[in-house]
Amino acid sequence: MEQARWSSKAAFVLAATGSAVGLGNLWRFPTEAGSNGGGAFVLVYVLCVALIALPLLLSETLIGRHGQRSTVASAAYLARQSGASPAWSLMAVLGLIANTAILTFYCVVAGWVVYFIGTSGADLLAALSAGAPLRGAYADQSVPQIQQMMPTLFADPVLLIAMQLSVVVVTVLIVARGVKGGIEAAAIWLMPAFFILLVGITIYAGITGDFAAAVAFLFTPDFERALQPGVISAALGQAFFSLSLGGGAMIAYGAYASRDMNLARTSGTIAVADTSVALIAGLAIFPIVFSVGMTPDAGPTLMFQTLPAAFHAMPGGAIVGFLFFVLALFAALTSSVSLLEISVGWVTEKFGLSRVRASVILGVLVFLGGLVSALSFNLLADQRPLAGVPGFEDANWFDAVDGVTGRLLLPLSGLITAIFIGWVADRKLVDAETGLTGAKLALWRFLVAWLCPLGVAAILVIGLFPGLLG
Repeated sequence: MEQARWSSKAAFVLAATGSAVGLGNLWRFPTEAGSNGGGAFVLVYVLCVALIALPLLLSETLIGRHGQRSTVASAAYLARQSGASPAWSLMAVLGLIANTAILTFYCVVAGWVVYFIGTSGADLLAALSAGAPLRGAYADQSVPQIQQMMPTLFADPVLLIAMQLSVVVVTVLIVARGVKGGIEAAAIWLMPAFFILLVGITIYAGITGDFAAAVAFLFTPDFERALQPGVISAALGQAFFSLSLGGGAMIAYGAYASRDMNLARTSGTIAVADTSVALIAGLAIFPIVFSVGMTPDAGPTLMFQTLPAAFHAMPGGAIVGFLFFVLALFAALTSSVSLLEISVGWVTEKFGLSRVRASVILGVLVFLGGLVSALSFNLLADQRPLAGVPGFEDANWFDAVDGVTGRLLLPLSGLITAIFIGWVADRKLVDAETGLTGAKLALWRFLVAWLCPLGVAAILVIGLFPGLLG
C-alpha cells in the first residue's frame, strides 16, 4: 500500500500544530500558570520548550519520516538499520498504549466542552431573542447557579456519556476519511478558525478586561519562585505534554512528511506556534479573570466554572462565552484526531484492515473504555482502582487513567526515545533526517543525548514520587 503524504509543508505544520494544540493549551496551561506564580512558570516553561521539548519533537518526527510506517514499525525500522534491537520500538508501543488510553478520557473532557457549547449557545439565542446580544452570559442566573452547571453535568451519567459519544463519533468520521481527505482537511479548516477565534477573544479580553494585570502576571517573573522544584517540575511537564511528546503522534505525522521537508524548521515552527497559542490563551483568559476580581489559581475549574461566571459579569459575555467554547472544541478535535490516528495507522498496517473499518472498531473501543472515566463522577465515584499504589490511593477511574498515562507511560516513552536517538540510532541516518548542520546539529545532539534524558527522567521520577518535592 502506498504511503499517504501531506499535500504540502503548510498542511503538515497545521496538522502537527493541531495535534499539539489542544485542551492542554486552553485548560492545562492557564491552570498550571495560575497555580505556579504566573511569570515564574512561563519563564521556565519557555526554556523547557526550547531546550527539551523541541529536541524531542524533532527526534520523533525524524523517526516517522525515516520509517514511513506506523509508529511502532518506524521505530523498529530505524533500530534495525542502526544495527540495534527492534525492541527499541518499545517507546512507540508504550506511546500507542498511552495515547489510546488518553483518548478514552480526553473524549470525556471534550464532551464537557460540547455541553458548555450547548448551554452557552442556548443562552446566546435567549439574548438575541430578548434583543440584548451584548448582555453578559447567563444573565438570568446567579454566579452560584452558573458555577453549579459543571457539578450538575457530572451528576448526570446519561448526559455525560452522550457528550462523550458525540466527540468520539466526530473524531472517527474525520480519521476514517484518510490523511488528505480527513485529517489534513480538518486541520486546514479548524486551525485557521481556531487562531482567528483565539485572537478575537484576546482582543475582547484586552478591551473589556484587566489586560495590564494579566500581562504583569504572565510576564513578570519572580526569579526566586522560578527556581522552586515544584514550579520547574510543572513547567517541564507542561512543555512535554503540550507538544504531544512521548505518545507517538509526531512519529505518526512525520511518517506522512515528504523527503524535501526540512524537519528542523517545521519542528521549530510547530513548537513556536504551540507555545504562542498557550501564551495567547493566557492573555485571553486572565484579563477576564482579573477584571471581575477572581483569583488566577482556581485550578482545573478555571475553564468550566470560573470563566463562565466571569463572562456573566462582562459586556458581550453571551457571545464571547459561546465563541470561547467553540474555540475549545476546535482545539479538542485536532488533538483527538491525532490520538486516534496513531492506533488506526498501526492497526491498518498490522492487520490489513481498511482505514474505515479500523477507525470504527477503535472508536467503539475508545468509547467503551471511556465509560469508566465518564462514570467516575457519579455511578463509579466511590471506586479507587489503584488504591494500593502509592500516589494513586485516592484516584478514581478518570484520575487513575490520567495518572498512569501522564506520569508513567508518556515520560517513559519519551525517555527511551531520547536515549535511542541520542545514543543508539545510527548518527549518519539520524543527522541526515534532521535538516541541521554545523553548530546547530552539535547543539541538538548535546540536548537530545544529555539534557532531554535528564529532563524527562525528572518528569518520570517526580510524577511517580511527588513526595520528593515535599
